[in-house]
Amino acid sequence: MQKSNKPIIKQIPDFLDYCEIEKGLSDNTQKNYSRYLNKFVNWLKGIHKENMLPHEITPEDIWDYRLFLARFKDPNKGIPLSKLTQNYYLIALRALLSFFTDKDIISLPANKIQLPKDAKKEKTVKFLSLDQIEKLLLAPNVLKTDGLRDRAILESLFSTGLRIAELTALNREQFKALSDKKDLELGIIGKGKHPRTVYFSERALDWVKKYLKTRDDDDKALFIHYRAKTASEGRLTSRSIERMVKKYATLSNIPFFTTPHTLRHSYATDLLGQGVDLRTIQEFLGHKNIATTQIYTHVTNKRLRDVHRQFHSGKNMKN
Repeated sequence: MQKSNKPIIKQIPDFLDYCEIEKGLSDNTQKNYSRYLNKFVNWLKGIHKENMLPHEITPEDIWDYRLFLARFKDPNKGIPLSKLTQNYYLIALRALLSFFTDKDIISLPANKIQLPKDAKKEKTVKFLSLDQIEKLLLAPNVLKTDGLRDRAILESLFSTGLRIAELTALNREQFKALSDKKDLELGIIGKGKHPRTVYFSERALDWVKKYLKTRDDDDKALFIHYRAKTASEGRLTSRSIERMVKKYATLSNIPFFTTPHTLRHSYATDLLGQGVDLRTIQEFLGHKNIATTQIYTHVTNKRLRDVHRQFHSGKNMKN
């Protein structure tokens, strides 16, 4: 182990390269790490410690940063960071400290950053009922080109359970020769560069077909916006789709928390409610660990309790 003369701030690009090359993390994960560490960078600059070296960071610095996160409020909305969001910032910093250890750079051990015990309790699955899903799907005006595209996007999200980054990465060439197909099995590379198969239902695929018939451009992206100046700018971004979903959620008067990921939760919840086992849902969602899929057991837990009350309550037994 040795001391580094390069400030922590200037080590971050090396850390992100390490995440890509040695850890094989997805572009999305790297972007999140970069974004979360940016708050740490701004905090260091704010306390005039932008030249802090890895071996100079102390447990007191970590404590002060945690206080900063706990007391931080959105300058526009005045809303504090949730404990779960604070967790993400700390996880990113902990990953940076682990990088120092892996590179034999003297620094504070990553395990010195303890995550809040109750932060995970905030992570509850929010999903829509089938009636709410139907309202959302019917919200776009399909007589307009962008409305037809948006309907195809919403239908695809609910049919496949795709993550938003996976959806935006789809290309038009993956949907060649659709005229004779009623549904579609599509191989994708998901989070963590893990391959999996997603399934477009007949209904979803029908809307994708209708949307593709309106395309007379050369852009390779499946879903594009129509204000791009060049073909390379045409692909819809995750942020654009998030805004689009929010717009239709408002128009259809469904819960304000609705995001593209809500449709993924709703997809999994519907499968589970129909009796599909967790291992199969794990495969559909591309979860590496079954523990991640187990967040959806809230559905079966209630259903099993109701069944037990109805059929095994003991009411028909003699005293």
